[in-house]
Parts: sequence; C-alpha cells; structure tokens
Amino acid sequence: MKILGICSSPRMEGNTFYYLKTALSEAEKLGAETELIQLSGKKISGCRACYECVNAKKCTQEDDFQEIFEKITRADGLLLASPVYHSCITPEMKCVLDRAGFSGRWAKNEMKETKSSYEWKGSALSGKIVAPVTVARRAGQNFAFAEILLWAAANDCIIVGNTYWNVGVAGKGGAYNANEDQEGIGIMTRLAGNMVDVIKKLNAEVNYEQA
Repeated sequence: MKILGICSSPRMEGNTFYYLKTALSEAEKLGAETELIQLSGKKISGCRACYECVNAKKCTQEDDFQEIFEKITRADGLLLASPVYHSCITPEMKCVLDRAGFSGRWAKNEMKETKSSYEWKGSALSGKIVAPVTVARRAGQNFAFAEILLWAAANDCIIVGNTYWNVGVAGKGGAYNANEDQEGIGIMTRLAGNMVDVIKKLNAEVNYEQA
C-alpha cells in the first residue's frame, strides 16, 4: 500500500507541508508506505494543449512532471495539498493536475471523430484513492478544496471522506504555526486512518476476486 503526498506550497516545509506530513506519518503507523513530494523549486509547466499525448500516450513536455506522474501512477492513494492564497489551488498544483488528467485520459483512450460520442475506458488515474488538503490563513478554502474534488471525480478516482473537511488554519502574518491548530491536526490524523482503511478494503476485495 503506497500513499503519495504532493505539497504544492511555494514555501519549503511550511504549514501545508506540516499538515500533509502529519497525515502521512499517521498512515505509516497504520502500515502504509508513504512519500512526500514538494513542488517548490521544481520546473513544471502548464498543459500546452498540444494533444501530442493522444498518440504518444503520455505527456511529451520534458520537465519535472514526468517523474512526478510516474510516482502518481504507482501510488494507491494520493493526498493533494495546497495552500490557499486567492481562493484557489496554487499554480504548481494546477499544472500537475491538468497534465496528469489530460495525458492520463489519453493513455487509455483513442480520439474519435468530432461528432462521435465517447465511452471512456478509464484513465491512468482510475481507482486511485484521493483526498484534498487545503490550508488557509482564515478563509477561501471552499473553492480550492472543490477544485481538487472536481478533478478527482472527473478522473475516475475514489474520494475519501472525513468527519470534517480536510482543512488547516494557519499562517497568519506569514507565520509557520500549523502545530498550534489542534483541530486541524486531528482532522489530518483521521484522514490518514480513513485512507488506509479504504485502500486495505479495496486491496482485500481485489485479492479475493483473483483467488
């Protein structure tokens, strides 16, 4: 069982990193293998709508996205974490999600004539267990949280719920103070347990069907 956390904060090891690390550490205690990727400092361009992935079956832009996407495809679960600056996810996260969603879809499908309807055969992201994590100083969480949920829902992923939205409140005045948000820390701990539980149940079902 592998859970990959992607932190899209431009700040290294900031508040978003703290919440994500909290969730991943709890998942490790529950038996998961985890990895945390920070997008800060990486070169990841946006989707250029070149449609080369239709034939290549992968994104053809050569930058740090390639290595990240390979790790995404190998993971059972994805924790997608973004700080909220203007009521939306960061550009770094948007670049990853756009390119992963678009190229991942064409990795499993063929383009049809303009007037033809599609019966999608899934994507490279099908069956991934996904949960968003958003962090704000005060407000603006909803749109950013929804962006990640909408992406997961449109890419054949399985969304894990919680007893509350997976949000953290920290960073007033630029402070690194996520450790003071006890409610947020509890939310991340619960999220980790739910994610591990869902992955275990799905893997057990797959093994039963293959037996």
